[in-house]
Amino acid sequence: MTESLDPPVLHERFLRSLAAHPRRTALHVGPDVLTYEELHELALSWAGALLSGPEQPTAVAVLTAKGVVSYAGILAALYAGATAVPLHAGFPSSRTRRMLRDAGVSAVIADRPGLAALQETGLDLPVLAPASGGAQLSGHRAIRVRPGEALTAPRTNGGRGRAYLLFTSGSTGRPKGVPISHASLDSYFRHADRRYDFVPDDVFSQATEVNFDCHMFDLFCAWGAGASVHAVPARAYLDLPAFVAERRMTVWFSTPSGIAVTRRRGGLTPGSLSSLRWSFFAGEALLCGDTADWQAAAPGSVVENLYGPTELTITVTGHRWEPERSARLSVNGIVPIGTVHPGHSHVLLTETGQLSDVEGELCITGPQMAAGYLEPSDGEGRFLHHDERIWYRTGDRVRRLENGELAYLGRLDAQVQVQGWRVELAEVDAAVRACAGVVDAVTVTRPAPEGGLELVVFYTGAPVPPAQLARELGQSLPSGLLPRRYEHVEAFPLNSNRKVDRRELTARAAA
Repeated sequence: MTESLDPPVLHERFLRSLAAHPRRTALHVGPDVLTYEELHELALSWAGALLSGPEQPTAVAVLTAKGVVSYAGILAALYAGATAVPLHAGFPSSRTRRMLRDAGVSAVIADRPGLAALQETGLDLPVLAPASGGAQLSGHRAIRVRPGEALTAPRTNGGRGRAYLLFTSGSTGRPKGVPISHASLDSYFRHADRRYDFVPDDVFSQATEVNFDCHMFDLFCAWGAGASVHAVPARAYLDLPAFVAERRMTVWFSTPSGIAVTRRRGGLTPGSLSSLRWSFFAGEALLCGDTADWQAAAPGSVVENLYGPTELTITVTGHRWEPERSARLSVNGIVPIGTVHPGHSHVLLTETGQLSDVEGELCITGPQMAAGYLEPSDGEGRFLHHDERIWYRTGDRVRRLENGELAYLGRLDAQVQVQGWRVELAEVDAAVRACAGVVDAVTVTRPAPEGGLELVVFYTGAPVPPAQLARELGQSLPSGLLPRRYEHVEAFPLNSNRKVDRRELTARAAA
């Protein structure tokens, strides 16, 4: 008999801890606390309901706000042998409708906000809505949860299939579906298991929305170690040290914008986050100043800057913060993104398509790379054929540092022409942050009255007279690169993934 070569399926990480620690806490969301055993039984009952109909679902949308339904729903979709499709209940109905159709969703797990969002799409799909009464399912085919139909064990279509499907913003405005396989996730979590010493006593934060791929790190690193996951509500940032201390939190993961929010609420005093032993940041550029402040607040924590597009499965590089070394290696005050995960290869591509040893667009290949997009035409220009392999073009410009690590320079589309000058927006950001009174800065462009583009800076910190900012910047930037306008804001707007919303700032600048 030939042994199966299929890699493990994602939820085997949960099942392993279920067997070892059935009564330990797996999930804590608001007032709800579920053990591994309780969450397992809930997912089995929902998976059985999904499989009880005439059609076996191949893609199950989890259309929810953050809550028990979202986490149990993802597990239930995996238990049913389907592809989980986490969606944000707050997205516009036209976007949700397109994603449901593109993903080929045949069933939906929804909470109350998700059910309202589904009704706005006008689609008629079978719905499992655990917290809603039948009267609220008008216009939809209700999937009923019946005790006798619960699965006795999870089903699987084999580890070579899709585990989940996420959507990223497309350059055309149409979201691009990225299927992530069990095999890619197995490679990712094998690396995480080797690099980190997570244990059953760890308490993980879950600060991002479930449609953001980094939340899979929180769930399946925790569940793979027999640890617990604690959802972080927005109100926790009013006093994050108190929330972290109350939950005895040991592992934190958020976008770097979470640091600014915490600072603004007075939560970054030295030692205020003393229970943390691991801190991870990903999703946008991480500033050295922010990292130093977080490290002071969490002196017992190892801090890592992680990087990776959705197409490369959660994150694919990492840099471990060491104050003196990291600051010396930084470019424009941004913490390096580090080295590419073992088993992967990378090249740097110049604007003319030549390979560079120093600087260029980061292209990566390896076991974490997605096979492509749901719509094959979306992959045009994103995947590169080189040395008989396929590489993913990230669209990010990086520099290879003296020690072989990579420094993030910005998006390719963040390099713009202003009055004949080639401008790196990250360079302007760094120059503004160096001005007295400024804490952070984001530079965007808008059409200039005389044609072309001009720069607009939004900054946090103390309000500074524009003339003073221009005078200070004139000492480090050519006159042609000086911004035309400086806008002080109390805080940058954040998108649904809690990243700085540059589109919103660009719209403000244009207005």
